[in-house]
Amino acid sequence: MADYIVRASAANNQIRAFAATTQNMVEHAREIHGTSPIMTAALGRLLTAGAMMGIMMKGEKDVLTLQIKGAGPAKGLTVTANSKGIVKGYPTVADVMLPPNAMGKLDVGGAFGAGMLSVIRDMGLKEPYVGQTNLVTGEIAEDLTYYFASSEQVPSSVALGVLMNKNNTVKKAGGFIIQLMPFAEEEVISKLEDKIGQLKGITDLLDQGMTPENILEHILGDMDLEIFERIPTSFECDCSKSRVEKAIISIGKKDITEMINDNKPIEVNCHFCNTHYNFEVDELKELLKKSR
Repeated sequence: MADYIVRASAANNQIRAFAATTQNMVEHAREIHGTSPIMTAALGRLLTAGAMMGIMMKGEKDVLTLQIKGAGPAKGLTVTANSKGIVKGYPTVADVMLPPNAMGKLDVGGAFGAGMLSVIRDMGLKEPYVGQTNLVTGEIAEDLTYYFASSEQVPSSVALGVLMNKNNTVKKAGGFIIQLMPFAEEEVISKLEDKIGQLKGITDLLDQGMTPENILEHILGDMDLEIFERIPTSFECDCSKSRVEKAIISIGKKDITEMINDNKPIEVNCHFCNTHYNFEVDELKELLKKSR
């Protein structure tokens, strides 16, 4: 099944909802980054959240960045997304291994420890909008739920899940973000809280083979659910040799001259997709001519 996001509303627009299936995206990220199961789960959750939060933006050129920095062995994660459902991301440390947590599940929270979640929206203004909150659990969904409530004053329920096969490939991945609008009535709020409270967990729904539409129907089906659109989502990196050339030019004549004087080719690695770009000494000399 291709990865996609559905955008929906319920209760006469008092609730807005997003749900996604992201198995292909998360498996692609696992393959290119060589992540351990814990880091596959962590990166997969943040990529899924990024995809859904990205399409909440209005501008064609808007860019969302989600960043986690923690004191634990994983150290951090970075994901960027645009308003078209395209995401990319990377872990700071790809191969973290830890024993299961108290519930017998992958200990994503333990991998990050105490830390900070940053949400950066670049909407083409002078300065990007930056929201930050402390990590509540490090399990990512709960941290984003807290972020929406504290930084954006939007009561939200965020659920993100990655299910692994025994060979450590990705079996299922997906999630939802359900938000209450400011004019939501008490009856609607109470009914939604009851529904969310009855859920066993998103991985249980994914394991049953539920699609994003099924998941929202399961939660909001008796609240006049209306599905508006289905948006493809995928992991795509927009790096290229010409962009890397511009980055090298920007570091200035002094540093490029030092590289040339070493008389060895250099290799530049893209964090997001692990593509390697090689530059011979003659190429560096050409870049030197373009630098200031």
